[in-house]
Amino acid sequence: MTTFLDARTSQNASFNNSIAIPILAINTPVLVGQVGLETGLATSLMRVQFNGITTIQLPLLPVATTITISIVRGTLPTDPTVFGVSESLNLALLGPQSIVFSGSDYNVPLTSFLIYTMFVSCSVLGTIRVGPESFNATAYF
Repeated sequence: MTTFLDARTSQNASFNNSIAIPILAINTPVLVGQVGLETGLATSLMRVQFNGITTIQLPLLPVATTITISIVRGTLPTDPTVFGVSESLNLALLGPQSIVFSGSDYNVPLTSFLIYTMFVSCSVLGTIRVGPESFNATAYF
Protein backbone atom coordinates (compact mmCIF):
# COMPACT_ATOMS: atom_id res chain seq x y z
CA MET A 1 0.00 0.00 0.00
CA THR A 2 1.23 3.49 -0.85
CA THR A 3 1.60 6.06 1.91
CA PHE A 4 1.54 9.79 1.22
CA LEU A 5 4.37 11.75 2.86
CA ASP A 6 4.28 15.36 1.67
CA ALA A 7 3.41 17.64 -1.26
CA ARG A 8 4.74 21.11 -2.00
CA THR A 9 4.43 23.80 -4.65
CA SER A 10 6.85 26.46 -5.81
CA GLN A 11 4.82 29.08 -7.66
CA ASN A 12 7.03 31.70 -9.27
CA ALA A 13 4.47 33.26 -11.62
CA SER A 14 0.76 32.45 -11.63
CA PHE A 15 -0.33 34.10 -14.86
CA ASN A 16 0.70 34.56 -18.48
CA ASN A 17 2.99 37.59 -18.94
CA SER A 18 3.14 38.22 -15.18
CA ILE A 19 6.96 38.33 -15.22
CA ALA A 20 9.62 39.37 -17.73
CA ILE A 21 12.91 37.79 -16.70
CA PRO A 22 15.56 37.51 -19.44
CA ILE A 23 17.77 34.45 -19.52
CA LEU A 24 21.17 36.12 -19.54
CA ALA A 25 23.59 33.29 -20.35
CA ILE A 26 23.58 30.52 -22.93
CA ASN A 27 23.22 26.96 -21.57
CA THR A 28 23.52 28.16 -17.97
CA PRO A 29 20.90 26.76 -15.57
CA VAL A 30 18.65 29.36 -13.92
CA LEU A 31 16.73 28.44 -10.77
CA VAL A 32 12.99 28.59 -11.43
CA GLY A 33 11.45 26.52 -8.63
CA GLN A 34 12.42 24.67 -5.47
CA VAL A 35 10.51 22.51 -2.99
CA GLY A 36 11.42 20.81 0.26
CA LEU A 37 9.61 17.62 1.23
CA GLU A 38 9.25 16.22 4.77
CA THR A 39 9.98 12.50 4.41
CA GLY A 40 10.97 11.41 7.92
CA LEU A 41 8.03 9.00 8.29
CA ALA A 42 9.12 6.81 5.37
CA THR A 43 10.10 3.24 6.26
CA SER A 44 11.10 2.05 2.80
CA LEU A 45 12.43 3.49 -0.46
CA MET A 46 10.42 6.49 -1.61
CA ARG A 47 9.00 7.77 -4.87
CA VAL A 48 8.67 11.43 -5.72
CA GLN A 49 6.40 12.59 -8.52
CA PHE A 50 6.73 16.08 -9.90
CA ASN A 51 5.29 18.31 -12.59
CA GLY A 52 5.59 21.87 -13.69
CA ILE A 53 5.38 24.52 -16.33
CA THR A 54 7.58 27.29 -17.64
CA THR A 55 6.63 29.78 -20.32
CA ILE A 56 9.20 31.39 -22.60
CA GLN A 57 9.09 34.19 -25.17
CA LEU A 58 11.39 33.90 -28.19
CA PRO A 59 14.04 36.58 -28.78
CA LEU A 60 12.97 39.67 -30.77
CA LEU A 61 14.84 38.22 -33.74
CA PRO A 62 13.48 34.66 -33.70
CA VAL A 63 16.21 32.04 -34.08
CA ALA A 64 16.23 28.30 -33.39
CA THR A 65 15.96 28.07 -29.62
CA THR A 66 16.06 25.02 -27.36
CA ILE A 67 14.84 25.21 -23.78
CA THR A 68 16.09 22.62 -21.29
CA ILE A 69 14.41 21.88 -17.97
CA SER A 70 16.40 19.95 -15.36
CA ILE A 71 15.17 18.66 -12.01
CA VAL A 72 17.87 17.87 -9.47
CA ARG A 73 17.71 16.22 -6.06
CA GLY A 74 19.41 19.03 -4.18
CA THR A 75 19.90 22.76 -4.62
CA LEU A 76 22.69 23.13 -7.17
CA PRO A 77 22.79 22.47 -10.93
CA THR A 78 25.65 20.04 -10.22
CA ASP A 79 23.53 17.90 -7.85
CA PRO A 80 22.17 14.60 -9.19
CA THR A 81 19.79 15.21 -12.09
CA VAL A 82 16.70 13.04 -11.72
CA PHE A 83 14.77 14.35 -14.74
CA GLY A 84 15.47 16.41 -17.83
CA VAL A 85 13.63 17.48 -20.95
CA SER A 86 14.53 19.70 -23.90
CA GLU A 87 12.08 21.40 -26.21
CA SER A 88 12.69 23.38 -29.39
CA LEU A 89 10.53 26.49 -29.53
CA ASN A 90 8.32 26.96 -32.57
CA LEU A 91 9.68 29.83 -34.68
CA ALA A 92 6.26 30.36 -36.28
CA LEU A 93 4.72 31.33 -32.93
CA LEU A 94 5.46 34.90 -31.96
CA GLY A 95 3.76 34.73 -28.57
CA PRO A 96 4.79 32.93 -25.38
CA GLN A 97 5.31 29.17 -25.51
CA SER A 98 4.69 26.92 -22.53
CA ILE A 99 6.63 23.78 -21.72
CA VAL A 100 4.79 21.40 -19.41
CA PHE A 101 6.41 18.33 -17.88
CA SER A 102 5.69 15.43 -15.56
CA GLY A 103 8.29 13.04 -14.13
CA SER A 104 9.38 11.01 -11.16
CA ASP A 105 12.34 10.03 -9.00
CA TYR A 106 12.11 6.33 -8.12
CA ASN A 107 13.74 4.41 -5.25
CA VAL A 108 14.82 7.55 -3.43
CA PRO A 109 17.03 6.69 -0.44
CA LEU A 110 15.55 7.16 3.03
CA THR A 111 16.13 10.60 4.48
CA SER A 112 14.07 12.92 6.66
CA PHE A 113 14.03 15.84 4.21
CA LEU A 114 14.40 16.11 0.42
CA ILE A 115 14.95 19.17 -1.74
CA TYR A 116 14.17 19.22 -5.45
CA THR A 117 15.12 22.15 -7.66
CA MET A 118 13.92 23.06 -11.15
CA PHE A 119 16.42 24.75 -13.46
CA VAL A 120 15.81 26.19 -16.94
CA SER A 121 18.45 26.96 -19.56
CA CYS A 122 18.33 28.06 -23.19
CA SER A 123 20.50 27.78 -26.28
CA VAL A 124 20.41 31.46 -27.33
CA LEU A 125 20.43 34.89 -25.71
CA GLY A 126 17.34 37.05 -25.74
CA THR A 127 14.76 34.55 -24.49
CA ILE A 128 12.51 35.82 -21.73
CA ARG A 129 10.69 33.92 -18.98
CA VAL A 130 7.19 35.39 -18.99
CA GLY A 131 5.09 33.07 -16.81
CA PRO A 132 3.33 31.09 -15.71
CA GLU A 133 6.03 29.15 -13.85
CA SER A 134 5.23 26.44 -11.34
CA PHE A 135 6.94 23.37 -9.85
CA ASN A 136 5.12 20.75 -7.76
CA ALA A 137 6.38 17.61 -6.01
CA THR A 138 4.75 14.83 -4.00
CA ALA A 139 6.56 12.14 -1.98
CA TYR A 140 5.26 8.61 -1.25
CA PHE A 141 6.62 5.37 0.12
